[in-house]
Amino acid sequence: MGKKKLVVLTGAGMSAESGISTFRDSGGLWEKYNVEDVASIEGWHRNPALVQEFYNARRKQLVTVQPNDGHRALAALEQDYDVRIITQNVDNLHERAGSTQVLHLHGELMKVRSTRDESRIYELTPDHCEITMESRDEYGDTMRPHIVFFGEAVPMIEPAIELTEQADIYVVIGTSLNVYPAAGLLHYVRRGTPIYLIDPQPVNAPAGMNIHFIAKGATQGVAELIELLKK
Repeated sequence: MGKKKLVVLTGAGMSAESGISTFRDSGGLWEKYNVEDVASIEGWHRNPALVQEFYNARRKQLVTVQPNDGHRALAALEQDYDVRIITQNVDNLHERAGSTQVLHLHGELMKVRSTRDESRIYELTPDHCEITMESRDEYGDTMRPHIVFFGEAVPMIEPAIELTEQADIYVVIGTSLNVYPAAGLLHYVRRGTPIYLIDPQPVNAPAGMNIHFIAKGATQGVAELIELLKK
């Protein structure tokens, strides 16, 4: 008999303990930046240099932080489960912690792509993590963050739905469930599938679902989840 499929949906709260700034909480990035200016397709067209500057700053922060114990515990669960992570986060902390199956809904911070051919995707390194409007790839194309801006389609939502439908156990960590289409994934969990929701703050989860709430941060919450799964 194969391993049970454990599907995990993670949001900003997953990486907060690593020191990554969240967007929506008090003191989050949206209090410091106008979302329309730095994270929308309109903002990109209006002032791409500002958008590049914003994401360069986020990359420089990312390379200074480490995965937290919650990230590492999820990676360790691969020993006993077929773990698939669907993340709303654009950081690479799940991968750096050792998770091998990570689906990024909103893009990846350490990657950029050609503005002319979106299939040309390039991975940046910690030593070379900045690009400008003067940067060019080998084809002479300008590059943009490999990020799903507000106002753009979310190309990975269909694979995320498929994974959600296959889950034997579904876990939600550190997401407000306010951002669609990701927030709608819970509606694709098969009836009767146990759902664990880990967040220290109240979450507006859909009513009528078999949800076990763990009111803790990512690290403590995943530790409690592991103990519950053992039972």
